[in-house]
Amino acid sequence: MCPFHPEDFPRHYVNCTEYPGGRTTTERKLPQGRRVATSDDLEVSAYLEIAKGLEGVGVEDDDGQQSVSEGVVVIDFGSQYSHLIARRIRELKVYSIIAQSKSTWDSVKHLNPRGVILSGGPSSVYEKGAPQIPNWVFEQHLPVLGICYGMQALVHQLGGKVSPGAKQEFGYAVLHRDGSDPESVLFDQLPTEFQVWMSHGDRVETLPPGFTGMAYTENSPVAAIGNGENVYGIQFHPEVNHTPLGQDILDNFLFKACGCNANWTPGNVVHDS
Repeated sequence: MCPFHPEDFPRHYVNCTEYPGGRTTTERKLPQGRRVATSDDLEVSAYLEIAKGLEGVGVEDDDGQQSVSEGVVVIDFGSQYSHLIARRIRELKVYSIIAQSKSTWDSVKHLNPRGVILSGGPSSVYEKGAPQIPNWVFEQHLPVLGICYGMQALVHQLGGKVSPGAKQEFGYAVLHRDGSDPESVLFDQLPTEFQVWMSHGDRVETLPPGFTGMAYTENSPVAAIGNGENVYGIQFHPEVNHTPLGQDILDNFLFKACGCNANWTPGNVVHDS
């Protein structure tokens, strides 16, 4: 589970302790759906970023498909940050659309996808009816980046195990790279330790075959994973400002893993349509 629904966070669920660099929740029970509480300042920041992210971000539409040379598909698992992820991609001059978890390859192939990003979401992968990664994501052998719930869905569907965490992790955390995947491009040119933003209640217990752990935090022994074939999962949120190096991670994924070209502008779509 990797939730972010500010309207679902009544203050009586918040029970935080201070530590250097931010706030983290203690071992209180989560609201329904294992959603994690948020602070007022982040709530305001989130709404502002989401509002900006809504501007000009296309959603999958079979009746109005736009002609572009290439792009990246964001699979939306119900996160309010899905539009923000798409916006971050476009800020790097790569086209993006948002597709639903029930999307088909025929509905996105016009984009000439170079990669897929799996969003966070409020569900737990072991719950009945939890959204799943579409089969075409695996069948097309595209580079994949799973964010929070997206990482947990990767683990769950590829044969690993995700369980409820004994202690939820919300707020700033320090990510430690463990050096177990030196060939990975996701953290290329990044320091061995850096600040990230966490918001999750479930955790990865067992990795799928072929995957290794790439990084950890104090409360998440598995905070980043990879399989050596440009399929990655990260438990934190690179799309928010609270992860200062998040845009560098997205940059590495887009250009080093996916091989995208930084040549998209809004005018390209107008010209090609």
